[in-house]
Amino acid sequence: MDQKNMTIRSRFLREMTKNGELYLIALPVIAYYIIFHYVPMYGAQIAFKDFSPSAGIEGSPWVGFRHFIDFFGSIYFVRVLKNTLVISATSLIFGFPAPIILALLINELRTRRFSRTVQTITYMPHFISMVVICGMIREFTSQAGLISVVLSYFGLPARTMLNDAGLFVPIYVISGIWQGVGWGSIIYLAALTGIDQELYQAASIDGAGRWKQTLHVTLPCLLPTIIVLLILRTGNILSVGAEKIILLYNAAIYETSDVISSYVYRRGLLNSDWSFSAAVGLFNSVVNFILVAFVNWLSRRTSETSLW
Repeated sequence: MDQKNMTIRSRFLREMTKNGELYLIALPVIAYYIIFHYVPMYGAQIAFKDFSPSAGIEGSPWVGFRHFIDFFGSIYFVRVLKNTLVISATSLIFGFPAPIILALLINELRTRRFSRTVQTITYMPHFISMVVICGMIREFTSQAGLISVVLSYFGLPARTMLNDAGLFVPIYVISGIWQGVGWGSIIYLAALTGIDQELYQAASIDGAGRWKQTLHVTLPCLLPTIIVLLILRTGNILSVGAEKIILLYNAAIYETSDVISSYVYRRGLLNSDWSFSAAVGLFNSVVNFILVAFVNWLSRRTSETSLW
Protein backbone atom coordinates (compact mmCIF):
# COMPACT_ATOMS: atom_id res chain seq x y z
CA MET A 1 0.00 0.00 0.00
CA ASP A 2 2.89 2.36 0.86
CA GLN A 3 4.54 1.56 -2.47
CA LYS A 4 1.28 2.36 -4.27
CA ASN A 5 0.96 5.68 -2.44
CA MET A 6 4.56 6.53 -3.32
CA THR A 7 3.83 5.82 -6.99
CA ILE A 8 0.72 8.02 -7.02
CA ARG A 9 2.59 10.81 -5.22
CA SER A 10 5.51 10.67 -7.65
CA ARG A 11 3.15 10.74 -10.65
CA PHE A 12 1.34 13.72 -9.17
CA LEU A 13 4.61 15.59 -8.59
CA ARG A 14 5.81 14.85 -12.13
CA GLU A 15 2.51 16.02 -13.59
CA MET A 16 2.55 19.24 -11.56
CA THR A 17 6.16 19.91 -12.51
CA LYS A 18 5.40 19.37 -16.18
CA ASN A 19 2.00 21.11 -16.48
CA GLY A 20 1.79 23.20 -13.31
CA GLU A 21 1.22 26.45 -15.22
CA LEU A 22 -1.77 24.98 -17.06
CA TYR A 23 -3.37 23.78 -13.82
CA LEU A 24 -2.77 27.21 -12.31
CA ILE A 25 -4.57 28.87 -15.23
CA ALA A 26 -7.46 26.41 -14.90
CA LEU A 27 -7.74 26.91 -11.14
CA PRO A 28 -10.04 30.02 -11.24
CA VAL A 29 -12.43 28.25 -13.63
CA ILE A 30 -12.49 25.13 -11.46
CA ALA A 31 -13.07 27.26 -8.35
CA TYR A 32 -15.91 29.12 -10.09
CA TYR A 33 -17.77 25.91 -10.95
CA ILE A 34 -17.21 24.40 -7.50
CA ILE A 35 -18.36 27.52 -5.62
CA PHE A 36 -21.25 28.62 -7.83
CA HIS A 37 -22.46 25.36 -9.42
CA TYR A 38 -21.64 22.40 -7.16
CA VAL A 39 -21.83 23.85 -3.64
CA PRO A 40 -25.34 25.32 -4.28
CA MET A 41 -26.56 21.79 -5.07
CA TYR A 42 -26.71 21.31 -1.31
CA GLY A 43 -29.60 23.77 -1.22
CA ALA A 44 -31.63 21.76 -3.74
CA GLN A 45 -33.05 19.77 -0.83
CA ILE A 46 -35.32 22.69 0.06
CA ALA A 47 -37.47 21.55 -2.88
CA PHE A 48 -38.53 18.69 -0.58
CA LYS A 49 -38.93 20.86 2.52
CA ASP A 50 -41.16 23.68 3.71
CA PHE A 51 -38.23 26.06 3.83
CA SER A 52 -38.13 28.96 6.25
CA PRO A 53 -35.13 31.33 6.29
CA SER A 54 -35.38 31.62 10.08
CA ALA A 55 -35.23 27.84 10.56
CA GLY A 56 -32.58 27.26 7.92
CA ILE A 57 -32.25 24.29 5.58
CA GLU A 58 -31.64 21.72 8.30
CA GLY A 59 -34.40 23.06 10.57
CA SER A 60 -37.12 23.24 7.93
CA PRO A 61 -39.66 20.38 7.99
CA TRP A 62 -39.57 17.69 5.33
CA VAL A 63 -42.66 17.63 3.06
CA GLY A 64 -41.56 15.23 0.32
CA PHE A 65 -43.01 15.87 -3.14
CA ARG A 66 -45.72 18.28 -2.01
CA HIS A 67 -44.32 21.27 -3.94
CA PHE A 68 -43.95 19.20 -7.11
CA ILE A 69 -47.55 18.02 -6.77
CA ASP A 70 -48.68 21.63 -6.23
CA PHE A 71 -46.91 22.68 -9.43
CA PHE A 72 -48.21 19.79 -11.55
CA GLY A 73 -51.73 20.27 -10.17
CA SER A 74 -51.79 24.03 -10.64
CA ILE A 75 -54.32 25.45 -13.10
CA TYR A 76 -51.40 27.33 -14.66
CA PHE A 77 -49.17 24.28 -15.21
CA VAL A 78 -50.43 23.41 -18.71
CA ARG A 79 -50.33 27.06 -19.80
CA VAL A 80 -46.82 27.83 -18.63
CA LEU A 81 -45.44 24.51 -19.90
CA LYS A 82 -47.06 24.99 -23.32
CA ASN A 83 -45.84 28.59 -23.60
CA THR A 84 -42.32 27.57 -22.56
CA LEU A 85 -42.20 24.80 -25.16
CA VAL A 86 -43.68 27.01 -27.90
CA ILE A 87 -41.21 29.85 -27.29
CA SER A 88 -38.25 27.47 -26.97
CA ALA A 89 -39.18 25.43 -30.05
CA THR A 90 -39.82 28.54 -32.15
CA SER A 91 -36.53 30.07 -31.03
CA LEU A 92 -34.75 26.81 -31.84
CA ILE A 93 -36.31 26.42 -35.29
CA PHE A 94 -35.76 29.99 -36.42
CA GLY A 95 -32.98 31.19 -34.14
CA PHE A 96 -30.54 28.27 -34.26
CA PRO A 97 -29.91 28.34 -38.04
CA ALA A 98 -29.56 32.16 -38.13
CA PRO A 99 -25.92 32.33 -36.89
CA ILE A 100 -24.97 29.52 -39.28
CA ILE A 101 -26.46 31.38 -42.25
CA LEU A 102 -24.82 34.65 -41.19
CA ALA A 103 -21.43 32.95 -40.81
CA LEU A 104 -21.74 31.41 -44.28
CA LEU A 105 -22.68 34.77 -45.80
CA ILE A 106 -19.81 36.59 -44.07
CA ASN A 107 -17.44 33.86 -45.19
CA GLU A 108 -18.42 34.55 -48.82
CA LEU A 109 -17.52 38.26 -48.57
CA ARG A 110 -14.35 39.02 -50.47
CA THR A 111 -13.70 42.50 -49.07
CA ARG A 112 -12.06 42.08 -45.67
CA ARG A 113 -12.93 45.59 -44.49
CA PHE A 114 -16.60 45.16 -45.38
CA SER A 115 -16.61 41.74 -43.71
CA ARG A 116 -15.29 43.21 -40.45
CA THR A 117 -17.83 46.02 -40.63
CA VAL A 118 -20.69 43.53 -41.00
CA GLN A 119 -19.37 41.47 -38.07
CA THR A 120 -19.08 44.52 -35.83
CA ILE A 121 -22.60 45.71 -36.64
CA THR A 122 -24.11 42.29 -36.00
CA TYR A 123 -22.16 41.83 -32.75
CA MET A 124 -23.27 45.15 -31.23
CA PRO A 125 -26.80 44.17 -30.01
CA HIS A 126 -25.30 41.40 -27.88
CA PHE A 127 -23.55 43.97 -25.67
CA ILE A 128 -26.65 46.08 -25.08
CA SER A 129 -28.28 45.64 -21.67
CA MET A 130 -31.41 43.48 -21.64
CA VAL A 131 -33.30 46.33 -19.96
CA VAL A 132 -32.34 48.67 -22.80
CA ILE A 133 -33.21 46.05 -25.42
CA CYS A 134 -36.67 45.52 -23.94
CA GLY A 135 -37.18 49.27 -23.68
CA MET A 136 -36.36 49.59 -27.38
CA ILE A 137 -38.75 46.77 -28.24
CA ARG A 138 -41.55 48.39 -26.23
CA GLU A 139 -40.90 51.74 -27.89
CA PHE A 140 -40.72 50.38 -31.44
CA THR A 141 -43.84 48.22 -31.06
CA SER A 142 -45.99 50.86 -29.35
CA GLN A 143 -48.91 52.41 -31.24
CA ALA A 144 -46.75 55.36 -32.31
CA GLY A 145 -43.57 53.27 -32.61
CA LEU A 146 -41.43 52.82 -35.70
CA ILE A 147 -42.56 49.27 -36.50
CA SER A 148 -46.25 50.03 -36.03
CA VAL A 149 -45.99 53.16 -38.21
CA VAL A 150 -44.17 51.27 -40.98
CA LEU A 151 -46.75 48.47 -40.92
CA SER A 152 -49.56 51.03 -41.08
CA TYR A 153 -48.28 52.07 -44.52
CA PHE A 154 -49.11 48.54 -45.71
CA GLY A 155 -52.69 48.79 -44.48
CA LEU A 156 -52.25 47.26 -41.04
CA PRO A 157 -53.78 49.16 -38.11
CA ALA A 158 -51.37 50.98 -35.81
CA ARG A 159 -51.58 49.47 -32.33
CA THR A 160 -49.50 48.54 -29.30
CA MET A 161 -48.27 45.18 -30.50
CA LEU A 162 -47.28 43.87 -27.07
CA ASN A 163 -50.93 44.04 -26.00
CA ASP A 164 -51.78 41.41 -28.64
CA ALA A 165 -51.23 37.90 -27.24
CA GLY A 166 -50.78 36.47 -30.72
CA LEU A 167 -47.82 38.73 -31.49
CA PHE A 168 -45.76 38.10 -28.37
CA VAL A 169 -43.95 34.97 -29.58
CA PRO A 170 -42.93 36.50 -32.97
CA ILE A 171 -41.70 39.67 -31.22
CA TYR A 172 -39.77 37.64 -28.65
CA VAL A 173 -38.15 35.34 -31.21
CA ILE A 174 -37.31 37.99 -33.84
CA SER A 175 -35.79 40.31 -31.24
CA GLY A 176 -33.81 37.39 -29.83
CA ILE A 177 -32.41 36.57 -33.27
CA TRP A 178 -31.48 40.22 -33.82
CA GLN A 179 -29.72 40.37 -30.48
CA GLY A 180 -27.81 37.09 -30.68
CA VAL A 181 -27.21 36.24 -34.32
CA GLY A 182 -23.88 38.09 -34.60
CA TRP A 183 -22.46 36.76 -31.36
CA GLY A 184 -23.61 33.23 -32.16
CA SER A 185 -21.85 33.30 -35.54
CA ILE A 186 -18.39 33.65 -33.94
CA ILE A 187 -18.05 29.92 -33.27
CA TYR A 188 -19.05 29.03 -36.82
CA LEU A 189 -16.69 31.63 -38.30
CA ALA A 190 -13.88 30.11 -36.23
CA ALA A 191 -14.81 26.66 -37.50
CA LEU A 192 -14.85 27.94 -41.09
CA THR A 193 -11.27 29.17 -40.80
CA GLY A 194 -10.19 25.65 -39.88
CA ILE A 195 -11.49 24.04 -43.07
CA ASP A 196 -8.71 22.81 -45.34
CA GLN A 197 -8.60 25.08 -48.40
CA GLU A 198 -7.42 22.16 -50.52
CA LEU A 199 -10.93 20.74 -50.26
CA TYR A 200 -12.30 23.83 -52.00
CA GLN A 201 -9.60 23.63 -54.64
CA ALA A 202 -10.41 19.98 -55.32
CA ALA A 203 -14.12 20.77 -55.53
CA SER A 204 -13.40 23.66 -57.91
CA ILE A 205 -11.32 21.42 -60.16
CA ASP A 206 -14.25 18.99 -60.27
CA GLY A 207 -16.44 21.83 -61.54
CA ALA A 208 -18.27 22.73 -58.32
CA GLY A 209 -19.38 26.36 -58.02
CA ARG A 210 -19.67 28.31 -54.80
CA TRP A 211 -23.10 26.91 -53.99
CA LYS A 212 -22.04 23.27 -54.46
CA GLN A 213 -18.85 23.93 -52.50
CA THR A 214 -21.00 25.19 -49.64
CA LEU A 215 -23.24 22.11 -49.79
CA HIS A 216 -20.54 19.47 -50.20
CA VAL A 217 -17.53 20.98 -48.40
CA THR A 218 -18.48 23.78 -45.99
CA LEU A 219 -21.61 22.31 -44.39
CA PRO A 220 -20.16 18.78 -43.87
CA CYS A 221 -17.09 20.32 -42.19
CA LEU A 222 -19.33 22.48 -39.99
CA LEU A 223 -21.61 19.58 -39.06
CA PRO A 224 -19.73 18.44 -35.90
CA THR A 225 -19.84 22.00 -34.50
CA ILE A 226 -23.51 22.35 -35.42
CA ILE A 227 -24.41 19.05 -33.72
CA VAL A 228 -22.57 19.87 -30.49
CA LEU A 229 -24.19 23.30 -30.23
CA LEU A 230 -27.60 21.83 -31.06
CA ILE A 231 -27.24 19.31 -28.23
CA LEU A 232 -26.34 22.08 -25.80
CA ARG A 233 -29.21 24.25 -27.05
CA THR A 234 -31.68 21.39 -26.65
CA GLY A 235 -30.62 21.05 -23.02
CA ASN A 236 -32.01 24.51 -22.29
CA ILE A 237 -35.38 24.04 -23.96
CA LEU A 238 -37.30 24.51 -20.68
CA SER A 239 -35.04 27.30 -19.44
CA VAL A 240 -36.58 30.34 -21.10
CA GLY A 241 -35.08 33.27 -19.18
CA ALA A 242 -37.44 35.24 -16.97
CA GLU A 243 -35.71 38.59 -17.44
CA LYS A 244 -36.84 39.34 -20.98
CA ILE A 245 -40.28 37.83 -20.44
CA ILE A 246 -40.94 39.90 -17.31
CA LEU A 247 -39.73 43.09 -19.00
CA LEU A 248 -42.04 42.56 -22.00
CA TYR A 249 -45.20 40.83 -20.85
CA ASN A 250 -48.29 42.12 -19.05
CA ALA A 251 -51.38 40.55 -17.53
CA ALA A 252 -53.36 40.96 -20.78
CA ILE A 253 -51.11 38.51 -22.68
CA TYR A 254 -50.31 35.92 -19.98
CA GLU A 255 -52.02 33.26 -22.11
CA THR A 256 -49.07 33.22 -24.56
CA SER A 257 -46.26 34.97 -22.67
CA ASP A 258 -46.32 33.43 -19.19
CA VAL A 259 -43.59 30.76 -18.99
CA ILE A 260 -42.28 28.55 -16.19
CA SER A 261 -39.60 31.00 -15.08
CA SER A 262 -41.94 34.00 -14.96
CA TYR A 263 -44.58 31.98 -13.07
CA VAL A 264 -41.93 30.90 -10.58
CA TYR A 265 -40.85 34.53 -10.22
CA ARG A 266 -44.37 35.59 -9.26
CA ARG A 267 -45.18 32.57 -7.11
CA GLY A 268 -41.79 31.81 -5.62
CA LEU A 269 -40.03 35.14 -5.23
CA LEU A 270 -42.78 37.74 -4.94
CA ASN A 271 -44.75 35.47 -2.61
CA SER A 272 -41.60 34.22 -0.84
CA ASP A 273 -42.42 30.57 -1.60
CA TRP A 274 -38.77 29.48 -1.77
CA SER A 275 -39.39 25.75 -1.71
CA PHE A 276 -41.83 25.96 -4.60
CA SER A 277 -39.23 27.84 -6.68
CA ALA A 278 -36.61 25.22 -5.88
CA ALA A 279 -38.99 22.39 -6.82
CA VAL A 280 -39.77 23.92 -10.21
CA GLY A 281 -36.09 24.67 -10.81
CA LEU A 282 -35.18 21.07 -9.99
CA PHE A 283 -37.92 19.84 -12.34
CA ASN A 284 -36.47 22.03 -15.12
CA SER A 285 -32.96 20.74 -14.52
CA VAL A 286 -34.02 17.08 -14.57
CA VAL A 287 -36.03 17.48 -17.79
CA ASN A 288 -33.21 19.41 -19.47
CA PHE A 289 -30.70 16.74 -18.46
CA ILE A 290 -32.92 14.00 -19.89
CA LEU A 291 -33.23 15.96 -23.15
CA VAL A 292 -29.46 16.44 -23.40
CA ALA A 293 -28.85 12.75 -22.74
CA PHE A 294 -31.47 11.70 -25.32
CA VAL A 295 -30.25 14.06 -28.06
CA ASN A 296 -26.64 13.07 -27.36
CA TRP A 297 -27.61 9.38 -27.63
CA LEU A 298 -29.50 10.05 -30.86
CA SER A 299 -26.54 11.97 -32.29
CA ARG A 300 -24.14 9.18 -31.35
CA ARG A 301 -26.38 6.63 -33.04
CA THR A 302 -26.81 8.61 -36.27
CA SER A 303 -23.39 10.28 -36.55
CA GLU A 304 -19.90 10.19 -35.10
CA THR A 305 -20.36 13.40 -33.11
CA SER A 306 -21.57 13.59 -29.50
CA LEU A 307 -20.71 15.22 -26.20
CA TRP A 308 -19.83 11.91 -24.61
